[in-house]
Amino acid sequence: MRFLIDENLSPRVAEILHTAGHDAAHAGDLGLAAASDPAVLEAAGSDDRVIVSADTDFGALLAHGHRDKPSVVLFRRLHDRRASVRAQLLLDNLDAVTGDLEAGAASPMRPLGRLSGWGVNPGQPRAASTRSATTKPDSTAWCVPHP
Repeated sequence: MRFLIDENLSPRVAEILHTAGHDAAHAGDLGLAAASDPAVLEAAGSDDRVIVSADTDFGALLAHGHRDKPSVVLFRRLHDRRASVRAQLLLDNLDAVTGDLEAGAASPMRPLGRLSGWGVNPGQPRAASTRSATTKPDSTAWCVPHP
């Protein structure tokens, strides 16, 4: 999968995802270090990348623009903000959300107790469940398709 890691996250997130076999680039490496959110959104869309961020503005920009791409992975409410923890949370849940991210989705990732709520249709989540030995058992991810 192709990722654009927003400037509000460590470049180490991109390095970890790249080491895991993904095409991941940090905004700074793409000349987007001081770019506006709309510019980052356009760059990700034109390069077919999923935005990985802690910035909630991307969801609003997609909704207001009536866009379904690019997809966004949004890290929320993580007490441990180390790059390794964020990257591992994404890697541990990626198999479950790949189809939704390829179709166009916003995926907030936050600790909630279990993996559930993978949305097929807006407001119609389907449950999924998985645990990983490499992350805390309270890791979870939510995937909500764009309207």
